[in-house]
Amino acid sequence: MTMNLESFLLAMEKEVANYHTPVVDLIAVQTRDPFKVLVATILSARTRDEATALASRRLFNEAPDIYALAGLSEGRIRELIQPVGFFNNKAKYLYRLPNALKPYDDMVPDELDDLLKLPGVGRKTANLVLSVAFNKPAICVDTHVHRIMNIWGFVSAKNPETTEKELRKILPVKYWKRINSILVAFGQERCKPLGPQCDACLFEQECPKKGVTPRRVKRKYPDTIKLVSWNVNGLRAVEKKGFVDIVKESGADIFAVQETRAGLEQLSDELKNIDGYLSYFAQAGKKGYSGVGVYTRQKPLRVTIGINVNQFDDEGRVITLEFADFFLINAYFPNAQHELKRIDYKLAFNNALLEYAKQMVVRKTSIICGDFNVAHKAIDLANPKTNEKNPGFSIEERNWMDSFINAGWVDTFRVFNQEPGQYSWWSYRFNARNKNIGWRIDYFIIDANSKSRLISAAILTDIPGSDHCPVQLELKTGPKKR
Repeated sequence: MTMNLESFLLAMEKEVANYHTPVVDLIAVQTRDPFKVLVATILSARTRDEATALASRRLFNEAPDIYALAGLSEGRIRELIQPVGFFNNKAKYLYRLPNALKPYDDMVPDELDDLLKLPGVGRKTANLVLSVAFNKPAICVDTHVHRIMNIWGFVSAKNPETTEKELRKILPVKYWKRINSILVAFGQERCKPLGPQCDACLFEQECPKKGVTPRRVKRKYPDTIKLVSWNVNGLRAVEKKGFVDIVKESGADIFAVQETRAGLEQLSDELKNIDGYLSYFAQAGKKGYSGVGVYTRQKPLRVTIGINVNQFDDEGRVITLEFADFFLINAYFPNAQHELKRIDYKLAFNNALLEYAKQMVVRKTSIICGDFNVAHKAIDLANPKTNEKNPGFSIEERNWMDSFINAGWVDTFRVFNQEPGQYSWWSYRFNARNKNIGWRIDYFIIDANSKSRLISAAILTDIPGSDHCPVQLELKTGPKKR
C-alpha cells in the first residue's frame, strides 16, 4: 500500500468532481427534505440511479410529503415506483411508513436507532439519511464503498456492516459524510463492479486490485475468451434493472442466462438484439417457467436446443453452442423442491445431461455453465448443518456432484479460490444478501483435460438485479479438435 486512506480520499474527491452525481445526493441538493431523502434512499437499494430518479419523480409528484403518501394505496405506490428493484417489497415499506412515523410526530427521526425501526431501513439507509438529510457524521457503506475499500485493502471485511465498523476506527470524522458520495460516484463511473476500467484509472499504479478482474482493452478475440453466466430470475424483469447495459459493460464474449421465464415473442427488441451480440434461446412449453439463453459476439458453428430427452427439453433447460475450439452447454438444473418432491426428476436430468456432455468432451473442450441448484460442499453455503436435508444440499444431490466431478470435470471457481463465504445466490428474505447468508449454486465446469486453458474464475457479487449474481470464467483458446 503506497497511499494512506486520507490521501486516497482527497485524490478521489478531486477525480470524481465532474462525475455523475449519485441520485440521493442530487435529491439532497435539490431539497434537504428528510422525507424525500429517506424515500429516495429506500428506492435506490439494488437499483440503478436512472430508475431511482424516475421512480422518485413519479412518486413525489403524487406524494410530496408523508401526509400525501398516507393517502396512497399499496397498489398505487407499487405502480408509481416500478421498475425499481424489489418494488413489491419497497411498496410495502412505503405503505407502512406513515404509521411508522406517527411516534415521531410524522417527522423522519434524526437518530440511528430510531431510523432502524422504520420499515425497509437498514444501517446503510439510516446512515445515508443521517448524513445527507441531517448533516450528521455517519458512515454510509453501500456496495461501492464496501467493495472499493476492500479492493484497496484499507479494510478486510465480508459485509458492509463490518466495513462500516472498521472504517469508524480508521477514517477521520471529517470524511464520514463524504465517503459515500465520493466512492459511489467512482464506483459507478470508473471502478465498476463488472469490468472495472483499471486502464483509465488515476490510481492504477498504486491500487493493489484485490479480487479485481479489470476490463481488457485492445484484446484480439482468439487470444482469450471471457464468459459470464447468470440466473436472471426473469429476463424481462432484469431488463428493467439495466440488464442490457450490464451485458455491454461486462466485456464478455459470451453471456449465458438461465431462468429467462419468457418466450421469444415476449422479449423486447432490445433484449433480442443487444449491440455486438447474437442471441439464442430455449424456452419451456409452460409459459413463465424455466428457459435459458446465450448472447455471443462470435457466431457459433452450431446451436442445439435440449438434450434430446422430451421430459427435460419440454422445460427449456439446456442450450448448447459449438465453437471452433469448445462447446458451451448452458443449463438450468431442476430444483429438488420442498421435501425433495422432485429429487428423482432432478437426478434423472443430471444423469442425462452428463451422458450428453460425454459426447461433446471426446471432440473438444467442453464447458457446462449455469444454475446447478446445488451447493457441492459445506464451504459452499453459509449454514450447512441446518440444510443437510433441504433441497440444494441434500445428500443425494451432493453425492451426484461428487460422482460428476470424479468423472473428469473441474469446478473452475475452486481452482482459484478456496475461501469460504463465496456465494452466488441469496434468499430475498431476512436481508440475506447484505448479511452474505448465501449459497454457491452457479458454476462454470470444464472437462479436466482442458484445465490448463483456465485463466481466472470469479463470482460477481456486486451485480444487482436478481437473487443470483453472475459468475465469470476466462480461458485461453485451445486446439480445435481432440
